[in-house]
Amino acid sequence: MDGATRAGGLMARWLPILAWSRRYDRATLAQDLLAAVIVTVMLIPQSLAYALLAGLPPEAGLYASIAPLVVYAVLGTSSVLAVGPVAVVSLMTAAAVGQVAASGTAGYAAAAVVLAALSGVILLVMGLLRLGFLAHFLSHPVVAGFVAASGILIAASQLKTLMGVRADGQTLVELLPALWRAAPETHQPTLAVGLAALLFLQWVRRGLKPWLLRLGVSPLAADMLAKTGPVAAIVVTTALTWRLGWHEQGLRIVGHVPQGLPPWTVPAWDAPLWRQLAVPALLISVVGFVESVSVGQTLAARRRQRIEPDQELVALGAANLSAAFTGGFPVTGGFARSVVNFDAGARTPAAGAYTAVGIVLASLLLTPTLYYLPQATLAATIVVAVLSLVDLGIFGRTWRYSKADFTAVLTTFAVTLGAGVEAGLIAGVGVSLLLFLLRSSRPHIAEVGWLPGTEHFRNVLRHPVRTSPRVATLRVDESLWFANARALEDRINDLVAHRPGLEHLVLQCSAINAIDSSALESLESITARLRDAGIRLHLSEVKGPVMDRLQGTGFLAHLSGQVYLTQYQAMQALAPELFADAPPPAAT
Repeated sequence: MDGATRAGGLMARWLPILAWSRRYDRATLAQDLLAAVIVTVMLIPQSLAYALLAGLPPEAGLYASIAPLVVYAVLGTSSVLAVGPVAVVSLMTAAAVGQVAASGTAGYAAAAVVLAALSGVILLVMGLLRLGFLAHFLSHPVVAGFVAASGILIAASQLKTLMGVRADGQTLVELLPALWRAAPETHQPTLAVGLAALLFLQWVRRGLKPWLLRLGVSPLAADMLAKTGPVAAIVVTTALTWRLGWHEQGLRIVGHVPQGLPPWTVPAWDAPLWRQLAVPALLISVVGFVESVSVGQTLAARRRQRIEPDQELVALGAANLSAAFTGGFPVTGGFARSVVNFDAGARTPAAGAYTAVGIVLASLLLTPTLYYLPQATLAATIVVAVLSLVDLGIFGRTWRYSKADFTAVLTTFAVTLGAGVEAGLIAGVGVSLLLFLLRSSRPHIAEVGWLPGTEHFRNVLRHPVRTSPRVATLRVDESLWFANARALEDRINDLVAHRPGLEHLVLQCSAINAIDSSALESLESITARLRDAGIRLHLSEVKGPVMDRLQGTGFLAHLSGQVYLTQYQAMQALAPELFADAPPPAAT
């Protein structure tokens, strides 16, 4: 491979557009344009709603849906991921920025821009350092509990808008009492509009597609029409508000939305502000990356494609930086619109760039028509969208399968509702890591015996196996490290105490992937104590990387027994009487 080819491959790795653009043709263009039109129709109401959820003016949602889409089209590796504002990240933005500035102020908008910039820098650095694996520390139970609680929090936060009252609070513990106190002041016209929009959107989500199918509409067309429900709700309620003058009766409307392209904004360099937002930015980055990569990988698998997580970090980082410099707020790949993009037939990331053009046209031409848009309609849009994220069935599933995972889900869910999104996420990750350490410190150690007719050794408590009173074998189903080495020592001491005729002890190491220095010292101590008791210690099925590490120490030289390639060979050498009257192993 010559230098030019290597350079081209390197450029394509960092700029995926160079790879897919070579194959771009008219058929692909037509499919991407169709998908872009459908996603644009869906993204406009979402952008407006999620901006309000983040505590920002509605145009910020449009701004955050333009440059990030273009940047991702150049740097992203998913052909269908649609980047922009999403519910959970918008809620986290409101929680983070609300701690440093009051909503509606210039300082609030400036802090949101800084948050987007910080998130972009964090994601970009993680991508350049190829740290995509760090997102694996956010386990599925933690994510499920966090998303479910966030969905409930978001829905609860929109009730005040649906009721037309003021009720402050970032947690359910704060919101519910505030809503209860404000209930007598509910504005009836606002509540009527909000409930009507809520019921309509709920019917659109669940009932419109089956109804269209019964009318003979194709499944794809029915699905796409169902996705345009929020647009219909916006058009109808806006027209009625304008025509009937509901805003004059106290119905809160969006009001003036600036017409034009996104402004050029430079994140303010305020060191104390950046320090205050650093941790929230890190959490937003991780949550956004996990959501984005999960969606991207799921959809890519359907087309037998793949995405590059580390490059996705770079793409999302650059997208957030572009949002920061164009008056936006933190963004990531959204589940709902990415699925719509996929179903609509998008073939390349260019569909996202075309969607950005559609949002630009909307910003230039449609924003005056949004003046009379009721805020209650946008609140209903948010409620219906986020309640689909609430999966309370996760509690029953995890309880039946793993009490530890149930603990992680419940902790994340409860703390998020009671103390806020940041505390909930941190608590969930902390509990997951503690439970992992607890499980790892108590490794499963099984005594195994030979299964006649095979070369396999299985747990003596689960299978009809043969064992020898002179030879015992323990299989450790965990890597050995400082937290669990003592557990192995205790198990061996207990075994030796109850087996006076024991001459050989074999450690079957098939499940041991690593041995740290503390565990190595424990093994040396075990060897010495067994030697003093007249028992030889042997190893079997040691993995190559583990053996490489052991050969670099003096442990093998002081080992009282031998290292066997397989457990079957070890028992043939140490307890040949087990196999005297047994048939040869069956061929595998």
